[in-house]
Amino acid sequence: MLTFRPVLLVTGALVAALGLLMLIPMIANLLSPDATHRQDWAAFAIGAGICFFAGGGAAAASWGPIASISTREGFLLTAMSWLTLVVFAAIPLALGELQLSYIDAFFEAMSGLTTTGATVIVGLDDAPPGALLWRSMLQWIGGVGIVIMAFAVMPALKVGGMQIFKSEAWDTSEKFIANAAQYSIALSSIYVFLTALCFLSLWAFGMPAWDAVNHAMTTVATGGFSTRDASLGAFLTVGRAPLDLVVTFFMIVGSLPFGIFLAALIRGAWRRLFTDSQIQFFLAVVFGLTMIMLFRVLVIFDDVDIFVAFRLAIFNVVSILTGTGYATTDYNAWGPFAVGFFFCIMFIGGCAGSTSCGMKIFRFQVALSALKIYARRLAHPNGVFVARYNGRALTDDVFISVLSFFFVYFASFATIAVLLSGLGLDTLTALSGAGAAIANVGPGLGDVIGPAGNYSTLPDAAKLVLSAGMILGRLELFTILVLFSPAFWRS
Repeated sequence: MLTFRPVLLVTGALVAALGLLMLIPMIANLLSPDATHRQDWAAFAIGAGICFFAGGGAAAASWGPIASISTREGFLLTAMSWLTLVVFAAIPLALGELQLSYIDAFFEAMSGLTTTGATVIVGLDDAPPGALLWRSMLQWIGGVGIVIMAFAVMPALKVGGMQIFKSEAWDTSEKFIANAAQYSIALSSIYVFLTALCFLSLWAFGMPAWDAVNHAMTTVATGGFSTRDASLGAFLTVGRAPLDLVVTFFMIVGSLPFGIFLAALIRGAWRRLFTDSQIQFFLAVVFGLTMIMLFRVLVIFDDVDIFVAFRLAIFNVVSILTGTGYATTDYNAWGPFAVGFFFCIMFIGGCAGSTSCGMKIFRFQVALSALKIYARRLAHPNGVFVARYNGRALTDDVFISVLSFFFVYFASFATIAVLLSGLGLDTLTALSGAGAAIANVGPGLGDVIGPAGNYSTLPDAAKLVLSAGMILGRLELFTILVLFSPAFWRS
C-alpha cells in the first residue's frame, strides 16, 4: 500500500534544509558594498522563514521512524521532492531585486536545480550577489542530488536501464535509508573535494575569487550558470591563462561516474578509471567529436592558430555534450553544419552516475550491443550470443528498459517541440528549446535562445512547458511519467 508519511517527512525535511541554505546568499547580500544589493537580504530572509515554517511543519506532522521505502514510494518521493524544492527555491528570486515574476523565478529555479542552465535574467553583471550565489548553489545542489539518486534510488526503481548499476552501489532491497545515508555522505565528500579543487584551479589561473566560487559549483555540477552575461567568454581576455581548458577538464570530470571515484578511493580500484567501458566510450566520443569540430573551425577561420581552434572546439563540444551549456563564443555564426552538429550532440550526455545530463553514454552502449546481437542472429540463426557491459551479461529486461527509454525520450522531445510551436515559437527555437530542456543543456540555437540570447522573451506558457521538460529529462522520464498511470495509485 502507498504510504504518504515517509514522502511528506523527507520532503518537509529537505524544504527546511533549503531554507537554512538561503541564509548563505542572504549573508552575501548583507556583505555587498552596494547599498541597493544589501537591501536584497530580506528576500532570502523571507524565503528562509517560509521554508522553515512549511517544511518544518510538514516534517513534524509526519515525524516517526521509517523502516523502508517501497518502489512506488520511491517514485513519488523523487518527483515530489524535486518539484517542491523548485517551488520554494523560486521564492527569493521572485521577491528580490531582480523583480522576476513568479513564473520567471520558477523557471530559473527549475533550470538551476535540474542543472539545465537556461536563464531569463538579463544583466547578470550587475545582479545582486545573493541571487547569483543562489543560482550557483541550486545547480550545485542539483548536481550532487542526481549523483546520489543515480546510485541510491534509480537502480532500485529500474529507470531506463539503471538497474545494471545496482551492484556498483548496494542491494537496495533492504535497509534503504541507512545505506543511502552512508553512500550519500561518501559521494558528497568526493563532490565537495572536486568543487574545492575546481575553485582553487580557477582562482590560480586568474579568475576573481567570487567568480571562481560560483563557476566551480556550476562547472562540477555541469550546470552552466555564470555570473556574467557573456558567460565564460567574459574571462577569456587577451593575455589571460586559458581558463576554458581548466573548465573543460572539470566538465569532463563531472561527467564521469562518481561511483568509480568512490571505488578508487575506498577499495583502491584506480584501474577502473581507465578500464571502465563507459568511461572509455565517453572519452572516445569526446575525442572524435572534438576532431570533427576542430576541422570545421579550421575551415571557417583559415587564419586561426591551431591551439586556439582546438580550445574553441573542445570547450564547446564538451560544454554541449555534457549539458553544461557554457559559452565562449556564438557558435551559431559557425554555419549550418555547426548548428546541426551541436543540436545532435546535446542529446548524448555524459556517464551514468555523474552530474551530466542527456540520455547517458551507457544507453548508447546497450543499444549498440542490442543492434550487434540482432545482426549476428540474422547472420547465424542457430548461434548463441550474449551481450555484455563491463564484463557482465545484459539481461532482456535491461534491453527493453533502455530501448523503451529511447522511444519515450524522443516522443517527449517531439511533444514539447510541438507544444512550443503551438505557442508561437519559430521552428528552430521550438526544436532547440525542446532539446535543450529535456537534455538539460541550457542554451538552444538561433538568435532568441542561442548562446548569445536567453529565455526572457518567451511567453509564460512556453516557460512552463520548458520547465516540465527540464524535470522530465533530469529525473529520467519514467520517474515522472509513471505517476500519471492510474495503476500506480491502486492499492
